[in-house]
Amino acid sequence: MSVEIRVPQLPESVADATLVAWRKEPGQAVSRDENLADLETDKVVLEVPSTVSGVLKEVRVSAGTIVKSGDLLAILEEGAVAAAPSAKVASAAAAPDVKLSPAAKRVAEEQQLAPAAIAAAAKGGRASKADLLAVAGGAAAKSASAQSAPASAAPAVPAAARTGRTEQRVPMTRLRQRIAERLVQAKTEQAMLTTFNEIDLTAVNELRTHYKDSFEKKHGVKLGFMSFFVKAVIEGLKRFPVVNASIEGNEIVYHEYFDIGVAVSTERGLMVPVLRNADLLGFADVEKGIAAYAQRAREGTIALEDLSGGTFSITNGGVFGSLLSTPIVNSPQSAILGMHKTQQRPMVVDGQIVARPMMYVALSYDHRIIDGRESVQFLATVKECLEDPGRILLGV
Repeated sequence: MSVEIRVPQLPESVADATLVAWRKEPGQAVSRDENLADLETDKVVLEVPSTVSGVLKEVRVSAGTIVKSGDLLAILEEGAVAAAPSAKVASAAAAPDVKLSPAAKRVAEEQQLAPAAIAAAAKGGRASKADLLAVAGGAAAKSASAQSAPASAAPAVPAAARTGRTEQRVPMTRLRQRIAERLVQAKTEQAMLTTFNEIDLTAVNELRTHYKDSFEKKHGVKLGFMSFFVKAVIEGLKRFPVVNASIEGNEIVYHEYFDIGVAVSTERGLMVPVLRNADLLGFADVEKGIAAYAQRAREGTIALEDLSGGTFSITNGGVFGSLLSTPIVNSPQSAILGMHKTQQRPMVVDGQIVARPMMYVALSYDHRIIDGRESVQFLATVKECLEDPGRILLGV
């Protein structure tokens, strides 16, 4: 019996999606609930599961097509017997112990990478798009060298004498397009300013060093910096509620809850999953939540509702080595905290010059509702809480 495969019901805020890749080819066997194709929206990648077991009979929509809820994608023949699998798809599926993101799967299939090559590229059981592109590029270079090298090689042409110039054009992903739209929107609609401060992380480092082993043993997660910053931010938001507010029309909406977005960098672009009611979470819950969101975001399995909402955001450019930056507010929020690289710097403490682990922090904010006094005092509160973490625990 023939079965139609249609685009699943898209989330309410998503009008359409792009079919970025088929995971099966016509003639291949399909199991019930197995992923047939990847749909990319402007926020997440969605899978199209098979409703029955059988054989993919016909594909009605090619990769790159924009589709809407209910559109016909393919025809399955329920209970049919499959033909032999093609080498193209088998290559990506033949490394069962390696986890691949949707983007990495596409590279494996398009480049027809062997299972051994996929396994070799994996780090910690995962292979990213960049890992597989590096393998594919290395293989192509070796092949070209072997085919083109003459018996007596001619001298290499100096770089200065090369005249050939190449360039590559690739379409922006839906996520990258949406990021671009939101950033431009934030810059044009908000009166954005940034204020800075610096934080001595000596006390936080000492706490982490003293308790890191027992914390990880008890909770099964490492004690990082982010939980301290989330808790410090919440204390600042409690003292200065307007920083946790947003503008709707001619009204200021004061949010009496604390949904903190934590920026995560992925192959597809920056995502900001949200820790709901973060003020009710313990340090371990914050660390577990961030780790789980980051993993799902990088694997392309994060849900749309995980990225929706949020009353305040935190972004950490320090993991990439940034010493100072001015983050852009994640509209419709009104403020964002930027963390940066921790660096040993000479500081005057009790009249003595000593080396201290210092971090510059930046608060970008919408000056339409947040005044300079409130932004500076909010950032000062974050600084106080991190330089004396006991304040976080005692709420003083």
